Amino acid sequence: MRIEWRIDKQRGNLRPVLRYTVSLEPHEKALAVPPVRVQSTIPEPPDSWRPHCYPGESERAGEAPKGMYVLDAPSHAGRETETTLRLPWREDNEYPEVEASFALLRDACEAQLTRAHASEPMNLRGELRATESMRRHVAPAVVAERLLRLAR
Repeated sequence: MRIEWRIDKQRGNLRPVLRYTVSLEPHEKALAVPPVRVQSTIPEPPDSWRPHCYPGESERAGEAPKGMYVLDAPSHAGRETETTLRLPWREDNEYPEVEASFALLRDACEAQLTRAHASEPMNLRGELRATESMRRHVAPAVVAERLLRLAR
């Protein structure tokens, strides 16, 4: 599994944008792992649809975040896609919760991989035949039928 992310912010009042991808290795996909979702500690700005935040507005006015983002990892059948999240504007451009949240996602993915890997492979075959009592019961009828065919 590989989690890659980057945060881009342009100069000025524009909010930073977090982009991330989660990709599974072929041997991990072969385990048929389900998708993973974790509640992050990354705050979603109050009006995250806006690419900018002016001084005295939203998070720059002390407004509480809308909530915390949920981070996703694809299932074994999912495609690798880039997810984009808008981060709150911060003067110091520090976002330590991003790496911590991706560590949570990694741990959740590893737990799913461990559970899937613990399910051992198997190949079971079997065969049942008629019981001895059934063969004794049917044998006279089978022999009689064969003798009648020969006589024809």
